[in-house]
Amino acid sequence: MRYTVTLLLLFLTISCFSQQKYSADIEEKIRQVENNLGSWVTFDNAPVSLNLQERLLHYKVPGISIAVIRNYQLEWARGYGFADVEEKRPVTTQTLFQAASISKSLNAVGVLKLVEQNKLSLDADINTYLKSWHPSADSGKITIANLLSHTAGLTVHGFRGYETKDTLPSVVQILQGKKPANSPEVKPAFASGLRFQYSGGGTTISQLIVTEQTGRPYDQYQQQEVLNPMGMTGSFYTQPAPASKKDLLATAYHQDGKPVEGKYHVYPEMGAAGLWTNPVDLSKYIIETQLASEGKSSKVLSQAMTKKRLTPYIDKSAGLGVFIFENKWFNHNGGNEGFRCVYYGSLEGGNGLVVMVNSDNYDVISEVVRSIGKTYGWNEFNKSTVKTLADVPVDTLKQYAGIYKFQDITLTVTQQGNHLFIRQDQGNTMRMYFTSGKDFVLTEVPAEARFEQGNLLVKQGNQELRFLKQ
Repeated sequence: MRYTVTLLLLFLTISCFSQQKYSADIEEKIRQVENNLGSWVTFDNAPVSLNLQERLLHYKVPGISIAVIRNYQLEWARGYGFADVEEKRPVTTQTLFQAASISKSLNAVGVLKLVEQNKLSLDADINTYLKSWHPSADSGKITIANLLSHTAGLTVHGFRGYETKDTLPSVVQILQGKKPANSPEVKPAFASGLRFQYSGGGTTISQLIVTEQTGRPYDQYQQQEVLNPMGMTGSFYTQPAPASKKDLLATAYHQDGKPVEGKYHVYPEMGAAGLWTNPVDLSKYIIETQLASEGKSSKVLSQAMTKKRLTPYIDKSAGLGVFIFENKWFNHNGGNEGFRCVYYGSLEGGNGLVVMVNSDNYDVISEVVRSIGKTYGWNEFNKSTVKTLADVPVDTLKQYAGIYKFQDITLTVTQQGNHLFIRQDQGNTMRMYFTSGKDFVLTEVPAEARFEQGNLLVKQGNQELRFLKQ
């Protein structure tokens, strides 16, 4: 409670801290985004309007940074909350966040530049280029295209990073799964080219290929050949982060609002998770990708290579370092310890968005993306289910209060005035919106639930769980 009150007071003191002012039209759009955060469910008889700062407090998210692109230009960017709560350091548009798996998008650009220079081939066996490490098991030919599209059949989905005080492993030790690496060996799980299986391990192989083929440190290659040409001069892959950037780095926070030990983790798996950036810089990457795809720019890649990068490879939604959403957008999201983020760029028209937070909680990002979609008419992001709220007697609500359990999951239902609230284990407390005398939904979670014979049934997707009242 003390954390929440303190953070609220700090929000009120810096909500407009050093923010760039835009035209009245754009400021109105920003206001709409801030005050109409969307949920997967809406109510036709009682619209729920969610405010950004209230939602940050609800989710215990210290800070958020947002950018919106329109007509191939950055329309606006704004930071909210704190890069570091203890230091009272606010999020600005220059604040750097860990991009986590968004790093893979820029990694692919760097690899494909070497392909365009005929230093690599998309279709050649990776063993042609690897020198210091090779997969320990044979799964047939693995190509660079397989690595970039997650169709190599390789293990190791992601990496948890290292504390700032830890000894960092080499890339080869990471691939071997040998100490001081804290992740298992990267190896084939099934034959390459059969199907999609997300693998940060595969991306790390491409990182090794870049360094061994260029003879340059990976972070320097990416800086000089990818980031700087796109104008992303505030971003970097260097791990640990340079001391000169200390005041720009956001501190990472867990879902309970507590900071990550050492402020953030370090990721020697740079290609998979090591990029530090912000929405303004990522907007430059999105815009350059859009312009290159239309043959209007070629700061890093040609039109032909960009189109190939944005074309699904084997899997219907996975391109080379990107995913294709609704056949209209290229995107990637990311999650490192204490950081979450997402970007979308339209395949036509030059639109896009970037949202980054210094928290393990992704929920507020989903709500912001929906709000942006609603404000700008990008309906792919604003899909929702419409419900009608029911007026449930207080005496009926009182009967539902209690503790419900399914295996090791505990749901606690409490009554506050005329409303019921629910909490899973030690998670966030959420209001229950009743659509009948027994049925309810939660705005934060895409699930429907029902009280039945004294128990609680929760349906999410195709799964239904029965929680027994204790």
